[in-house]
Amino acid sequence: MKFLPITYAEVQERGWSEVDVVLVTADAYVDHPSFGHAVIARLMEHHGFKVAILPQPNWRDDLRDFKKFGKPKHFFSISSGMDSMVNHYTAAKRMRSNDAYTPGGSTGFRPDYASYVYAKILKDLFPDTPIISGGLESSLRRFTHYDYWQDSLKPSILAEAPIDLLVYGMGEKPLKEIIRLLQRGVPFSSLTTIPQTAYLADLESIKPHKKWEDLILLSHEQCASSKQKQLQNFKKIERETNKMFPMRLIQGVQDKAVVVNPPYPPLSSEELDETYEYPYMRTPHPKYKKRGDIPAYEMIKHSINIHRGCFGGCSFCAINAHQGKFVVSRSSKSVLKELEQVTQLPSFTGTITDLGGPSANTYKMQGFDLNLCAKCTRPSCLFPEICKNLNTNHQDLLELYEQVQKHPKVKHLFIGSGVRYDILLQNTLDQDILKSHKAYTKALIQNHVSGRLKVAPEHTSDAILKLIRKPSFSLFYQFKTLFEKESAAVNKNQQIIPYFISSLPGSTEKEMAQLALETKSLGFKLEQVQDFTPTPMNMATEMFYAEMNEQGKPLFVAKTPLEKKNQRRFFFWYLPENKAWIKRSLEKLKLVDIANSLLQKNTPPIHNHHKKKTRRNPPQ
Repeated sequence: MKFLPITYAEVQERGWSEVDVVLVTADAYVDHPSFGHAVIARLMEHHGFKVAILPQPNWRDDLRDFKKFGKPKHFFSISSGMDSMVNHYTAAKRMRSNDAYTPGGSTGFRPDYASYVYAKILKDLFPDTPIISGGLESSLRRFTHYDYWQDSLKPSILAEAPIDLLVYGMGEKPLKEIIRLLQRGVPFSSLTTIPQTAYLADLESIKPHKKWEDLILLSHEQCASSKQKQLQNFKKIERETNKMFPMRLIQGVQDKAVVVNPPYPPLSSEELDETYEYPYMRTPHPKYKKRGDIPAYEMIKHSINIHRGCFGGCSFCAINAHQGKFVVSRSSKSVLKELEQVTQLPSFTGTITDLGGPSANTYKMQGFDLNLCAKCTRPSCLFPEICKNLNTNHQDLLELYEQVQKHPKVKHLFIGSGVRYDILLQNTLDQDILKSHKAYTKALIQNHVSGRLKVAPEHTSDAILKLIRKPSFSLFYQFKTLFEKESAAVNKNQQIIPYFISSLPGSTEKEMAQLALETKSLGFKLEQVQDFTPTPMNMATEMFYAEMNEQGKPLFVAKTPLEKKNQRRFFFWYLPENKAWIKRSLEKLKLVDIANSLLQKNTPPIHNHHKKKTRRNPPQ
């Protein structure tokens, strides 16, 4: 086993006269299954392609990095890694001081809008070589979208960057088909009917497909003419994204059209296992040793991802638009094989830092009757209530935890991913599921908390929570009680760490003041907080842009830097520099009682009135 080549000398060492694919990535090369570029490169290698990786090339003034491998036989593949704009800027649009995907956390090694920049450079240098773009940045910009950084409505990335084919979502299946067809000699220009891909076409060239129905979306120009039309357009896109068998989506832009083919069905467990079977080195490339650690790698090197996809459907999140709504889980055999590899790392001292995914406790959860799932268009299986067809049994996950703990080198198994406590508090008549909820809650809190457990209520206002498709804050009270009870039972002084977001669509300073007061009464000085950052392909971003709710009714949105800063201030009511401003602001809003309660030294506990409204019961 060895690293894939990242220099021409390494290509020559392999005896290659040319490469089949050059993969350009804005991340440093980490040969690990948690890094998308490594997965895609190893997949292509596994299927017979000679692959070279070009990590973080110099795009500014010297383009020799882009030329060093020459013209690949088949295509260039590009990815920004994580979204380059989120990587570069805070929600206040200030430049970040570090990049977790670069050695030493250094900044300046990737451009803004990296996928666009790389595509333009490569097309200028190699005009006849096809370019395939994938990864989060391209995937979430496949339709007309609001760009927060430019505060404008932008067309699909396919209309602005010279990309020949876009692979959206998790790319294993479409890439395998692309490789298969190219190896058979099919011209790249004919690769227009591969599921889970998108391309820009002349209108007259789009032919009906014998298996796919078409949905004609509003054109980019129509969306740009009306915020209401953009909102309506996205509702159609979101509906199709959440279907098991969506239509082919076509959106006009200028005199062309973006064609987005339907996705493949979700991977099977066996297919997902294959992704983790490739011969990864499981470390960063040795060229980075002198430049320092790569923070993103250090964070995950002793953790294991056990599933992908999310059926939560939170309106501020795009996981379902990229990873899919339907959860795909690895087999326990695959997880335990990776566990063995982790325990062999020289840096491993006995602690697995996470066994999770988008949510920690949705492993192997799917519908009892998948035929019902095939007909469903709900964006969330958990909101406004947990779907009765969703099997939320935690038994498989509990058994996996037990198997991991039995490994002789594992001293501790901690869960670092966020937990969906609304599932644990589910009201159901199924006694087996209730029993599994109780057993999982007890095992999690007593055995798998490193001292702090992350949960994400996001807000305390039920009106705001409804907009973002999250459960009532009353459930947090119930879970906090359970957490404290189970921690006390084993004499552990543990903390529950709630995660909150300011400036969510619909949130005013009044809601933020109430959030501050309610969390203060619970004994929290908040740490895990964030200012809402609008990113493509989620409903909350569309509400932010349109200043309307999903039904098209006017909605307050904190948009200006000052409005967003002021909302965030309420998180830190306890800082001396914020107290005078909070007092003045709440007096103007005639919320003197809240101001007095928030700023006085002691605040009596709030007895949450929501408790009377909820029908969900905690496990007994």
